[in-house]
Amino acid sequence: MSKLQKTKFAVIGGGSWATAIIKLLCNNQEVVGWWMRNEESVEHIKRFKHNPKYLQSVAFDLNKLSISNDLDSIIFNAEIVIIATPAAFLAKTFENLPIASLKNKIVFSAVKGIIPENNLIPAEFIHQNYNVPFDHIGIICGPCHAEEVALERLSYLTIGCSSSNFAEEIANALACRYIKTTISDDLIGAEISAVLKNVYALASGICAGLGYGDNFQAVLISNAIQEIERFIDVVSPVHRDTKSSAYLGDLLVTAYSNFSRNRTFGFMIGKGYSVKSAQLEMNMIAEGYYATKCLTEMNKKYNVNLPILSAVFNILYGGISPTIEIKILTDKLS
Repeated sequence: MSKLQKTKFAVIGGGSWATAIIKLLCNNQEVVGWWMRNEESVEHIKRFKHNPKYLQSVAFDLNKLSISNDLDSIIFNAEIVIIATPAAFLAKTFENLPIASLKNKIVFSAVKGIIPENNLIPAEFIHQNYNVPFDHIGIICGPCHAEEVALERLSYLTIGCSSSNFAEEIANALACRYIKTTISDDLIGAEISAVLKNVYALASGICAGLGYGDNFQAVLISNAIQEIERFIDVVSPVHRDTKSSAYLGDLLVTAYSNFSRNRTFGFMIGKGYSVKSAQLEMNMIAEGYYATKCLTEMNKKYNVNLPILSAVFNILYGGISPTIEIKILTDKLS
């Protein structure tokens, strides 16, 4: 294990959201741990002070970074671990990490996806595989795009955890001049909502690619928040207000923003791209693609009426023409 500086916080991931979270933490912390898989990216940051692949405009003070591609060492030296890898790579990233590595750690997910190997949300994955109690696990959710964090545009984050003390600590660590934070105790609902909204953003993109206008988009997204509410109320039946920013706000920004990779992916599908060609051209992970299949599998247990999810599944995995499937969907919305 390499010698790295002790840190309060460590971020796991090298993408745009991980980079944005590092930027926020560096506002309030003396040193932040940062794990990236790619050794060349680590060396690039050490030399040039910015991520070579994501949010390249963000310049880092190297005195505030303890950066390495040694996962064990980064986690060992931190008290609070924030995971910001794509859900599709989470199991692979952690496959060689000893179970004891996360003992007594506080673990927060900024993943916004489902682990496809077992259809688990990140909180359940961490709990089941590393014996971390749920009151030591939380979620960081939007509405917030990494690109606008890089531009220091006013944004809001919701920090979800059953422990209000841990939620407050994370919220205070991320808050700054251009970031406002609120806390929630709805860990499961907020995390599943954050996954579902990617699917609905993908649907929004498909419809835009097919030429549907703003009038239809308004109907689509108003039905989408109803689907989110129906599903999370069954999976985690607690009191919540899905009109708040952690649910509706996160859905809106992901469905409408030009920064949304899920909307972009869907738009390409609507324009006639194959899944593989859209993935190759984007060169970024659209969580909604994997989430669509995982959520469809999950819903076999709950049997909730989710016509938009079903339509996206039929397009991505059933080989049905987007034109035909969305036309069928239009008769199911109101």
